Amino acid sequence: MNNFGKNIAVWVIISLVLVAIFNVFQGGSSKTQGNVIAYSDFLARVNAGEVREVSIQGDKIFGASSSGVPFYSFIPKEEELANKLSEKGIKVTSEPDESSMPGILSVLISWFPMLLFIGVWIFFMKQMQGGAKGAMGFGKSKAKLLTEHRDKVTFRDVAGIDEAKAELEEVVEFLKDPSRFQKLGGKIPKGVLLVGPPGTGKTLLAKAVAGEAGVPFFTISGSDFVEMFVGVGASRVRDMFEQGKKNSPCIIFIDEIDAMGRHRGAGLGGGNDEREQTLNQLLVEMDGFETNEGVILVAATNRPDVLDPALLRPGRFDRQVVVPNPDMIGREKILKVHMKKVPLSSDVVPKTIARGTPGFSGADLANLVNEAALLSARKGRNNVSMVEFEEAKDKVMMGSERRSMVMTEEERKLTAYHEAGHAVVAAYSPASDPIHKATIIPRGRALGMVMRLPEGDRVSMAKDKLYADLRVACGGRIAEEMIFGKEKVTTGASSDIKMVTDIARRMVTEWGLSDKLGFLAYEANEQEVFLGRSVSQQKNVSDNTASIVDEEIRRIADSVYLDAQKMLKKYSKQLKRVAEALLEYETLDGDQIKDLCKGLSISIKKSNNKDDTPRAKKPKKRAGIPSTTSAKQTIVTNEIDNS
Repeated sequence: MNNFGKNIAVWVIISLVLVAIFNVFQGGSSKTQGNVIAYSDFLARVNAGEVREVSIQGDKIFGASSSGVPFYSFIPKEEELANKLSEKGIKVTSEPDESSMPGILSVLISWFPMLLFIGVWIFFMKQMQGGAKGAMGFGKSKAKLLTEHRDKVTFRDVAGIDEAKAELEEVVEFLKDPSRFQKLGGKIPKGVLLVGPPGTGKTLLAKAVAGEAGVPFFTISGSDFVEMFVGVGASRVRDMFEQGKKNSPCIIFIDEIDAMGRHRGAGLGGGNDEREQTLNQLLVEMDGFETNEGVILVAATNRPDVLDPALLRPGRFDRQVVVPNPDMIGREKILKVHMKKVPLSSDVVPKTIARGTPGFSGADLANLVNEAALLSARKGRNNVSMVEFEEAKDKVMMGSERRSMVMTEEERKLTAYHEAGHAVVAAYSPASDPIHKATIIPRGRALGMVMRLPEGDRVSMAKDKLYADLRVACGGRIAEEMIFGKEKVTTGASSDIKMVTDIARRMVTEWGLSDKLGFLAYEANEQEVFLGRSVSQQKNVSDNTASIVDEEIRRIADSVYLDAQKMLKKYSKQLKRVAEALLEYETLDGDQIKDLCKGLSISIKKSNNKDDTPRAKKPKKRAGIPSTTSAKQTIVTNEIDNS
């Protein structure tokens, strides 16, 4: 029986006791209404004329004698037999039926509203306490103990993050065989912090630890500790570790620990007292005077920069396991894990899909496989082919096609030249990523876009690559000016302008790529805002330096704009050829754009399989045209905004 059922049972028992006491007193009071006499004596008094008045209630007779003395008697069930016996001079007495208790029933009916009110009051009090246990149970831990269940996750279900998995496998091995490590003086780590971007598999790793460890596994969210009242969170931390010690050895997993572990003293007014008290208690429990042997704390966060330094020191979180976005090999392994539940066509190659999805997290890849399965089911197919994976990749990154959107011929033409400007500048910029696809079909908030792909996973960005990206971003607006004139340019380049401004500012203030400002970081002015008003401001750069920063940003933007302008004027024929092809076919891949830039004609056969599209004959290699790669990339750049 759970605690709620126990509380209800206690209240029911108390109610019954009160009713019984009330009934006893009620029964006692009824007996004081005169002396009880036998039924035959009552009849004799009636015949003798000694009875003045009588009141009959059910099987009871209440009366008064001629002298005013009260009495009462009970009517027998066999009244005729009793009368015959009385006529023969036999004394007849009758007793009440103890099995029938009308007093209790009437009391229960009369007390039902009060009992209902008490029950409702108890219910709302428990709701106000957050479902805690007992009258003062809001300080109890909300950690849930995981047990064996159907959807058990093991390390076999985790792929693409081998280093992080190895760190946690060692923790599991220590729990299974501690003597193997203790004989060399090794101690079990007290805390393991999983750090990484959203969707990389931190929580999945924790589930795998729960499935592999074979020890009690408690799970709780960081937000479950923080309440309105100061001290509640600290009480829950104490209770959580008490439960852990009772089930030692065990693992406690705290998801999103930054909700309770933020830097103390930060924020307006010196921080949050409740959160800081909770954090202080957690610090003491992890490494204080009393050690919690056998209790391992595993936590996950994607904001390690906001955590308090005391929480990250050795002795508390001994290990910080980085869970990054997977590389190409890792993406291939993750895809194979998710593809086990999907019937695949023979043409599906996970390695090809992995090469075309740099930057994807594990959650993104799971969503990609799911979208491909949904697309295949919508088409009525029995399996998922490579075509569905390509369509799903475009849908995940660019959004669904908006073919129902009505665009005038002038808007289609302007969109085509805008995207052709991006594509031609990218084709003749050796440092740019090769083009994967260009389209003027509206997707999401974009009227059209050009997608480029790197030839491999990028760890850092070179200066010439940054300048190439800036020139490509400028190509759309320049193409509009060249073909339609400055008076006809549109707001479609808003996202391009934001991209150019952001990259140029970071080149100057963060990356030290400005010769005039040198190898220094120039942070922006910081300020705190309270109720919509700036209450304090910290000035990090002088007014003169801020002016120079703005001048350098403008110089970089102007220089790349002029470079892109010269490039499009030089290759104006290629610009027109690509734009006309986009108007005719709506979507072009990288090889087709390269062929158009070389002056070759293309023909596109309407087919569900991209491999059926005929290609132009391979020309002789010409300078200035970068080669493409078969890998597919889903990084979308240079959108035309729909605003």
